[in-house]
Amino acid sequence: MNRITPIFIIALIALLSVSGMAQDKAARLERIDKFVQSYVDNGRLNGAVVLIEKDGRRVYEKTFGYRNVDSREAMSEDAIFRIASMTKPVISVAAMILYEEGLFSLDDPVSKFIPEFTNPTVVDTYNENDTTYTVRPASREITVRDLLSHSSGLGYAQIGDSRQNAIYYKNRINGGIGTPYSPLSEMIPKLAKLPLMNDPGSVFLYGLNTDVLGYFVEVVSGQPLDAFIKERIFDPLGMKDTYFYLPESHKSRLVPLYKYDDKLAEQDSLINLKMTFHRDYPLYSGEYFSGGAGLSSTAEDYMKFARMLLQEGKAGDTWILAPQTVRMMHTNQIGDHLMWGDGEMESRFGLGFGIFTRAAFRAYGMPEGAYGWSGMYASHFWVDPANNVTVVIMRNIWPTPDWDLSQRIVPVIYQALTVD
Repeated sequence: MNRITPIFIIALIALLSVSGMAQDKAARLERIDKFVQSYVDNGRLNGAVVLIEKDGRRVYEKTFGYRNVDSREAMSEDAIFRIASMTKPVISVAAMILYEEGLFSLDDPVSKFIPEFTNPTVVDTYNENDTTYTVRPASREITVRDLLSHSSGLGYAQIGDSRQNAIYYKNRINGGIGTPYSPLSEMIPKLAKLPLMNDPGSVFLYGLNTDVLGYFVEVVSGQPLDAFIKERIFDPLGMKDTYFYLPESHKSRLVPLYKYDDKLAEQDSLINLKMTFHRDYPLYSGEYFSGGAGLSSTAEDYMKFARMLLQEGKAGDTWILAPQTVRMMHTNQIGDHLMWGDGEMESRFGLGFGIFTRAAFRAYGMPEGAYGWSGMYASHFWVDPANNVTVVIMRNIWPTPDWDLSQRIVPVIYQALTVD
């Protein structure tokens, strides 16, 4: 009996220790619940889906609020969201699949594949009063690397500065997002004939680069963009709910688009610079495949994409990309230039992804070397190789005063991952 008692006590202590750790882990995960739920409870957000994986395991999955506020329909895990610019990483991966096949070099001129980009010009002078401008020859041609790193000099229609908006509007160039009409083969050659906002390679300028890249993929592959990404990315990853335009069977799962000004309300289709923004574009039978912003997806589907990136291109027994290629994609490609000109955050950009630097860790705890992107309608994702973590946050709200949720949630997530 005396020999059994110590063993019993040791086992009891171990059991209590494990139980205490489990309680601590549950309490820390609950902080994420409370954080996101507070936005719903305060009437600033209709709903969201948050997924977190660590070390290859799902450690957190939760839905919040309502898919539809008016009907009080609860948010569901299979809800479909407009992911806007989170389309860009997908199309960048598509381009790099063709790169691995030796079909182009990153420093090939785009005009080799899309002749309309030959001999580009740059805006030299611009008159704000009447939107007239003069041009000069660009210092060099745009390369494929420039498109992937947003350093081509192409601006953004509708969401760019006044100069970009005016020049593109006069020439009927749209921002891609929410615009189901006109195929890439019509819009991109027309865009190519317009002047750049600056010389290629001279500065990071967020623009229509990935829409051009989508057309580039069509030209190089010989397939429509939607068909190529389905065959080479979505089907191998098991992404069954990601589309430019939703099939009839999926339309009922699309989350309404909300806005928050002084109160939460469903967003209307917008008129921005006299150009229509179609709120319900995923429900149309469209022909414009916006590589920069056109996809809709579920949190689960996008996590499959993020997981592939964390695994350096591998999905199960399938390789989408080689590890070397994925590493290239989250390596700084813009040198000493800054994203957004933000000196405090010292942001950098790779081939399709924003890269978090030491400054991001100093500012709000995002691990240095993590990478990812966000969508206009407040969806976010990141891949953290150092900690073996992937995060997907899906919302559909614009405008919102709470864009910084994606930063504020970072310490809330990582504190929960300290107990395993």
